[in-house]
Amino acid sequence: MAFPEFAEEGGLIAYGPNVGDMFQQAGNVMVKVLRGVAPGEIPIERPVRFEMIVNRKTAASLGLVVPRSLLARADKVIE
Repeated sequence: MAFPEFAEEGGLIAYGPNVGDMFQQAGNVMVKVLRGVAPGEIPIERPVRFEMIVNRKTAASLGLVVPRSLLARADKVIE
């Protein structure tokens, strides 16, 4: 699931592009359009920064043990 709310609301793991970065990229595109650049001339930008959120509370309720290596790579861990 791409959005952090998934894990924050009880999902096990959320992984995807940083939502704030996506909104910033959308704003940059809108600025270009408002300045008169033709939409067809604006390059498509892919997300550069991704984040992973692990919900240990959900893992425990499912009887799962999250490996330390996964927890070490997570941007946020919900206890």
